[in-house]
Amino acid sequence: MEIVGGKRRRQSSPAEWVVYDGLTRCPYIRGQIARLPMRLPERALQPRELEERLAAGDRRQGMLLYRPRCPLCSACEPIRLRIGEFEPSSAQRRALRRGDRALETRLGRPRASREKVTLYNAHKQGRGLWVGDDPIDLEGYEEFLVETCVDSIELEYRLDGRLVGAAISDRSENSLSAVYCFYDPSVAQLSIGTYSIMKQLELCRSWGLDYLYLGLYVAECSAMAYKSRYTPHERLIQGQWQRFPGDATTAESRAQDSAPPVDTGKSIPRGSTNRP
Repeated sequence: MEIVGGKRRRQSSPAEWVVYDGLTRCPYIRGQIARLPMRLPERALQPRELEERLAAGDRRQGMLLYRPRCPLCSACEPIRLRIGEFEPSSAQRRALRRGDRALETRLGRPRASREKVTLYNAHKQGRGLWVGDDPIDLEGYEEFLVETCVDSIELEYRLDGRLVGAAISDRSENSLSAVYCFYDPSVAQLSIGTYSIMKQLELCRSWGLDYLYLGLYVAECSAMAYKSRYTPHERLIQGQWQRFPGDATTAESRAQDSAPPVDTGKSIPRGSTNRP
């Protein structure tokens, strides 16, 4: 992997290399400038080490960790559900029942396939989520959703044997962290985005975990603001986790029942994700 500037960053073990730290166009808010320093741990993280980083607001993309450090904006707020307190809405319960009737869920390790690459690109195209990127290929898919520095799992959702959705999630000591979910836009009536979050909540309960991290909440971005519909939730604001009981009638909660992906799959400059 190319080491940009040769910067080394230490917090709790292991040490991390900062492999990219530049200003880019914000993928969430038009006209904003983003700064997302990308960090490569020296080794794979243990569950406790990932737990610490999630609590501090980290996200993962492939082998790299990142946390927004934007110069003029603080709109990105990490968001999580406390498993013992979460209360699903009637729409979320309906999505779970509908999905359980129609879909087969398979749990395993992340794997790349042409079937998944085709579905991923169809999802991005159908949901209007392209941000200037080219369609992903098998190698790019593997870098983004298969390569990992933590304990990662994959959920496949199949309709009559056909792959119609997939989700990647990371497991830490006390949590799951939803990394990305994509699905076939032609089966939007199944609300697979919502269904996937509900299934990951089920996994958290069955494994005795405390939290499900949903990534970043951005009130001004419709592809990210839907997360406020999961209540009560907590958001990391100025270094402190704050609880939001939520109100399904608030403006920030109004979104379609079929939730978009947990993150937008933003890209970082080519070459910065090549492994050493």
